[in-house]
Amino acid sequence: MNMIMSSTTKKPVQFPDSVDVLIQDNESIEVKGQKGELRLNLITEVAVSIDERSLNVQSTSNSKFSKAAAGTFRSLINNMIIGVSEGYEKKLKLVGVGYRASIKGNQLNLQLGYSHDIDYEIPKEVKIECPKQNIIKLTSYNKDALGAAAAKIRSYRKPEPFKGKGIKYENEYIYRKEGKKK
Repeated sequence: MNMIMSSTTKKPVQFPDSVDVLIQDNESIEVKGQKGELRLNLITEVAVSIDERSLNVQSTSNSKFSKAAAGTFRSLINNMIIGVSEGYEKKLKLVGVGYRASIKGNQLNLQLGYSHDIDYEIPKEVKIECPKQNIIKLTSYNKDALGAAAAKIRSYRKPEPFKGKGIKYENEYIYRKEGKKK
Protein backbone atom coordinates (compact mmCIF):
# COMPACT_ATOMS: atom_id res chain seq x y z
CA MET A 1 0.00 0.00 0.00
CA ASN A 2 1.46 3.36 -1.05
CA MET A 3 1.28 5.94 1.74
CA ILE A 4 1.26 9.62 0.88
CA MET A 5 2.76 12.21 3.18
CA SER A 6 0.28 14.82 4.43
CA SER A 7 0.22 18.29 2.91
CA THR A 8 0.98 19.81 6.32
CA THR A 9 4.24 17.88 6.62
CA LYS A 10 5.41 18.96 3.17
CA LYS A 11 5.26 22.68 4.04
CA PRO A 12 8.53 24.02 5.47
CA VAL A 13 8.33 25.90 8.78
CA GLN A 14 9.50 29.50 8.21
CA PHE A 15 11.13 31.37 11.09
CA PRO A 16 12.12 35.05 11.39
CA ASP A 17 15.65 36.42 11.91
CA SER A 18 14.89 37.13 15.58
CA VAL A 19 14.50 33.37 16.28
CA ASP A 20 17.49 31.04 16.75
CA VAL A 21 16.94 27.33 16.05
CA LEU A 22 19.42 24.67 17.17
CA ILE A 23 19.11 20.95 16.38
CA GLN A 24 21.24 18.66 18.56
CA ASP A 25 22.09 15.32 16.85
CA ASN A 26 18.47 14.97 15.63
CA GLU A 27 17.53 14.18 19.26
CA SER A 28 16.18 17.58 20.35
CA ILE A 29 15.41 21.00 18.96
CA GLU A 30 15.87 24.30 20.82
CA VAL A 31 14.11 27.50 19.80
CA LYS A 32 15.17 30.86 21.29
CA GLY A 33 13.44 34.16 20.72
CA GLN A 34 12.69 37.49 22.37
CA LYS A 35 9.76 36.08 24.40
CA GLY A 36 11.51 32.99 25.75
CA GLU A 37 13.20 29.67 25.07
CA LEU A 38 11.60 26.27 24.34
CA ARG A 39 12.98 22.77 23.85
CA LEU A 40 11.41 19.68 22.24
CA ASN A 41 12.77 16.12 22.29
CA LEU A 42 12.50 14.40 18.91
CA ILE A 43 11.78 10.72 18.24
CA THR A 44 13.65 8.41 15.86
CA GLU A 45 10.72 8.29 13.39
CA VAL A 46 11.15 12.03 12.60
CA ALA A 47 14.09 13.86 10.97
CA VAL A 48 14.43 17.66 11.03
CA SER A 49 16.73 19.70 8.76
CA ILE A 50 17.43 23.43 8.48
CA ASP A 51 17.63 25.42 5.21
CA GLU A 52 18.45 29.15 5.53
CA ARG A 53 15.38 30.52 7.42
CA SER A 54 13.16 27.41 7.28
CA LEU A 55 12.86 23.93 8.81
CA ASN A 56 11.84 20.75 7.04
CA VAL A 57 10.32 17.80 8.89
CA GLN A 58 10.33 14.33 7.28
CA SER A 59 9.37 10.87 8.43
CA THR A 60 12.26 8.40 8.51
CA SER A 61 10.22 5.34 7.56
CA ASN A 62 7.10 4.50 5.56
CA SER A 63 5.00 3.45 8.54
CA LYS A 64 1.68 5.10 9.30
CA PHE A 65 2.91 6.17 12.76
CA SER A 66 6.05 7.78 11.35
CA LYS A 67 4.08 9.87 8.86
CA ALA A 68 1.57 10.94 11.51
CA ALA A 69 4.39 11.83 13.92
CA ALA A 70 6.08 13.98 11.25
CA GLY A 71 2.95 16.11 10.88
CA THR A 72 2.54 16.39 14.65
CA PHE A 73 6.16 17.42 15.20
CA ARG A 74 5.93 19.97 12.37
CA SER A 75 2.95 21.57 14.13
CA LEU A 76 4.70 21.50 17.53
CA ILE A 77 7.82 23.16 16.08
CA ASN A 78 5.70 25.78 14.29
CA ASN A 79 3.88 26.54 17.59
CA MET A 80 7.24 26.91 19.36
CA ILE A 81 8.52 29.39 16.75
CA ILE A 82 5.33 31.48 16.86
CA GLY A 83 5.40 31.40 20.67
CA VAL A 84 8.97 32.68 21.13
CA SER A 85 8.57 35.35 18.44
CA GLU A 86 4.97 36.62 18.91
CA GLY A 87 3.51 34.80 21.93
CA TYR A 88 -0.01 33.52 22.55
CA GLU A 89 -2.99 35.06 24.35
CA LYS A 90 -6.31 33.78 25.72
CA LYS A 91 -9.06 35.69 27.46
CA LEU A 92 -11.53 34.25 29.93
CA LYS A 93 -14.76 35.98 30.92
CA LEU A 94 -16.54 35.48 34.25
CA VAL A 95 -20.32 35.58 33.84
CA GLY A 96 -22.43 35.69 37.00
CA VAL A 97 -23.45 37.97 39.84
CA GLY A 98 -20.56 38.46 42.26
CA TYR A 99 -18.06 36.51 40.14
CA ARG A 100 -14.71 38.30 40.17
CA ALA A 101 -11.01 37.68 39.75
CA SER A 102 -7.96 39.45 41.17
CA ILE A 103 -4.24 38.82 41.40
CA LYS A 104 -2.58 38.52 44.81
CA GLY A 105 1.18 38.00 44.45
CA ASN A 106 1.77 34.77 42.52
CA GLN A 107 -1.85 33.61 42.81
CA LEU A 108 -5.07 34.29 40.95
CA ASN A 109 -7.90 34.77 43.45
CA LEU A 110 -11.32 33.72 42.12
CA GLN A 111 -14.68 34.42 43.75
CA LEU A 112 -17.15 32.16 41.95
CA GLY A 113 -20.17 31.93 44.22
CA TYR A 114 -18.77 29.16 46.41
CA SER A 115 -18.53 29.48 50.19
CA HIS A 116 -14.75 29.96 49.78
CA ASP A 117 -12.38 31.78 47.42
CA ILE A 118 -10.28 29.73 45.00
CA ASP A 119 -6.57 30.53 44.81
CA TYR A 120 -4.90 29.34 41.59
CA GLU A 121 -1.09 29.17 41.60
CA ILE A 122 0.11 30.91 38.41
CA PRO A 123 2.62 28.77 36.40
CA LYS A 124 6.06 30.28 35.64
CA GLU A 125 5.57 30.43 31.86
CA VAL A 126 2.14 32.10 32.03
CA LYS A 127 1.44 35.76 32.79
CA ILE A 128 -2.05 36.62 34.03
CA GLU A 129 -3.67 40.06 34.13
CA CYS A 130 -7.12 41.16 35.25
CA PRO A 131 -7.96 44.34 33.29
CA LYS A 132 -11.51 44.19 34.75
CA GLN A 133 -12.95 42.17 37.63
CA ASN A 134 -14.71 39.79 35.26
CA ILE A 135 -11.97 39.37 32.61
CA ILE A 136 -8.82 37.26 32.92
CA LYS A 137 -6.12 37.76 30.25
CA LEU A 138 -3.51 35.00 29.97
CA THR A 139 -0.34 35.40 27.85
CA SER A 140 2.57 33.02 27.29
CA TYR A 141 5.21 31.90 24.82
CA ASN A 142 4.36 28.24 25.55
CA LYS A 143 1.07 27.27 23.87
CA ASP A 144 0.71 24.04 25.88
CA ALA A 145 1.15 25.74 29.27
CA LEU A 146 -1.23 28.54 28.26
CA GLY A 147 -3.97 26.13 27.19
CA ALA A 148 -3.55 24.01 30.32
CA ALA A 149 -3.75 27.07 32.61
CA ALA A 150 -6.84 28.43 30.82
CA ALA A 151 -8.55 25.02 30.95
CA LYS A 152 -7.75 24.62 34.68
CA ILE A 153 -9.16 28.07 35.52
CA ARG A 154 -12.27 27.36 33.41
CA SER A 155 -12.77 24.00 35.17
CA TYR A 156 -13.46 25.74 38.51
CA ARG A 157 -16.88 26.87 37.21
CA LYS A 158 -17.79 25.71 33.70
CA PRO A 159 -20.57 27.67 31.98
CA GLU A 160 -23.97 26.10 32.55
CA PRO A 161 -26.53 25.95 29.71
CA PHE A 162 -29.58 27.48 31.46
CA LYS A 163 -28.37 30.92 32.55
CA GLY A 164 -24.89 30.85 30.99
CA LYS A 165 -23.17 31.52 34.33
CA GLY A 166 -19.57 30.42 34.78
CA ILE A 167 -16.11 30.98 33.26
CA LYS A 168 -16.05 30.96 29.47
CA TYR A 169 -13.52 31.72 26.76
CA GLU A 170 -13.98 35.17 25.23
CA ASN A 171 -15.24 33.92 21.85
CA GLU A 172 -17.06 30.81 23.16
CA TYR A 173 -20.75 30.38 22.43
CA ILE A 174 -22.79 28.75 25.19
CA TYR A 175 -25.66 26.67 23.83
CA ARG A 176 -28.70 27.67 25.87
CA LYS A 177 -31.40 25.24 26.99
CA GLU A 178 -34.96 26.12 27.78
CA GLY A 179 -35.91 25.77 31.45
CA LYS A 180 -38.77 23.77 32.95
CA LYS A 181 -42.30 24.52 31.80
CA LYS A 182 -45.41 24.44 34.00
